[in-house]
Amino acid sequence: MKRIGFIGTGVMGRSIVEHLLTNKFEVTVYNRTKKKTDDLIALGAVWKDSPKEVADESDVIFTMVGYPTDVESVYYGENALFQTDINGKLFIDLTTSTPSLAEKLYHTAVEKGGNALDAPVSGGDLGAKSGKLTIMVGGDEASFLEAEPILSLFSKTLERHGPAGSGQHTKMANQIMVAGTMTGMTEMLVYARKAGLDLEKVIRTLNGGAASNWSLANYGPRILKEDYSPGFFVKHFIKDLKIVLDEAEKMELTLPGTEKANELYNQLQDKGFENEGTQALIRLWWE
Repeated sequence: MKRIGFIGTGVMGRSIVEHLLTNKFEVTVYNRTKKKTDDLIALGAVWKDSPKEVADESDVIFTMVGYPTDVESVYYGENALFQTDINGKLFIDLTTSTPSLAEKLYHTAVEKGGNALDAPVSGGDLGAKSGKLTIMVGGDEASFLEAEPILSLFSKTLERHGPAGSGQHTKMANQIMVAGTMTGMTEMLVYARKAGLDLEKVIRTLNGGAASNWSLANYGPRILKEDYSPGFFVKHFIKDLKIVLDEAEKMELTLPGTEKANELYNQLQDKGFENEGTQALIRLWWE
């Protein structure tokens, strides 16, 4: 059985590692804040002091960090993944990052005798906990087939979309759609409350018809409980929307709905809610 390395045990990464351990994989872990791995070590994961040490002890190495700059640091920085012999090793970046960086990781890995997949995910904390994430993959088909049995352990939908960078482009398409559903859900709740409707009934009814969507089903009830804990951080969604708009500009595309969502989420961040979940958008109307 392949040895697994995992770097980045945050909201989603921790649950993914738990699935790997449950399936009897040998897992080594590294996280910038070591205490966030304590529970995983208690379950059988092995701590390493640097990304390089994780790569030394692993056949397949996952990364799931916050920003493209963090990805760069983990792969190219001091004691980083690419600072060791990676011949025959497969790197899978689950971070939502830029297509250009995904291509760079792929080319570096191949030059050094390894390989790399960009495999951003959707589904948030709930999808990670239940093992039902959607994973969008870019890279060589042979590497995808090698990784597929492992990725299947924590995904419901798993597709390869083309060469390196294609996974990240697909995730950008996903975030465009999420931006629309989050703003739509928020404005729907604002309208329904102003009209004096029972919001629990409204959510239940709309989820049975054409307005049904994942954000409404999963984040609507959280909003009614004033639960703004992060399934996905506001600050990370802002990062994603910036990538979307940068890529759209390169393609000479205008995306006015996404631009508006980006504006609203930046307003939310300016109010100090960057570490809350994306459902906190409702705070621009409800305090």
